[in-house]
Amino acid sequence: MSTSPIAFLKGHGTENDFVIVPDPGNTIDLPSSLVAKLCDRRAGIGGDGLLHVVRSAEHPEARPMADAAEWFMDYRNADGSIAEMCGNGVRVFARYLQRAGLVGEGDLAVATRGGVKRVHIAKAEAGGGIGDIGDITVSMGRAVLPEGDVTVSVGTREWPARNVNMGNPHAVAFVDDLDHAGDLFTAPSFGPASAYPQGVNVEFVVDRGPRHVAMRVHERGSGETRSCGTGACAVAVATARRDGADPAATGEPATYTVDLPGGRLVITEQPDGAVEMTGPAVIVAEGTIDPQWIAPAE
Repeated sequence: MSTSPIAFLKGHGTENDFVIVPDPGNTIDLPSSLVAKLCDRRAGIGGDGLLHVVRSAEHPEARPMADAAEWFMDYRNADGSIAEMCGNGVRVFARYLQRAGLVGEGDLAVATRGGVKRVHIAKAEAGGGIGDIGDITVSMGRAVLPEGDVTVSVGTREWPARNVNMGNPHAVAFVDDLDHAGDLFTAPSFGPASAYPQGVNVEFVVDRGPRHVAMRVHERGSGETRSCGTGACAVAVATARRDGADPAATGEPATYTVDLPGGRLVITEQPDGAVEMTGPAVIVAEGTIDPQWIAPAE
């Protein structure tokens, strides 16, 4: 680990918050112990995860995507484990690139372990919100709906769930009351174990109105978070199928408003299967990490 201070930023998308570590040349070693320490809300900076910003050509996992996307989102969960994708994280990642002057408004591509994601940074509108910055839309790819029955349970309650993969695994359960999800400090049980060999993100969903739902989520490796972008996409797709809507069959897009504890996202599934997520992304602080604080984590 370098003895030089490490630059960082802090950002959030619908209160799903992240430590951002810019590292274009992939020269900073980020072992899981250090990531967990940085994400610690009492002893560290605090975050639901960490966004390691690397040029795709400089990271062995992203080099095959370098021709399609200049930047790679090397995403880590709050416990230091590696994850395939984070929808809110992609929006915050794009906002950082914009803030740093590396990209402008309009379209860009971001490499992730879940594939290359297409992003659109909307033009700012005067009086439109915090810092008058536009929302960011991410094309999250197609949802995969594996066959087979899945259940999730909390305490003595058990629900059938819809298995949805958005580049990472989700189990979506429709409940009568979001309080039935419990405290979500620990992961809800699920079955069969073979459905999710690497663990799963679990969403609990209630209806709020026509094509309008609310949710809570337990993210594997992070616990309950204020928002989960891939989870909101999984919820919208699962709700559409429950409602009998299938854009691939009807040729009509299906749009759902999804309320999360940290804010609101708008999810649209297009007839070609692409799932688009639109919402805010904000950078709230920047600074440097003291190398003397880092040293014990080595």
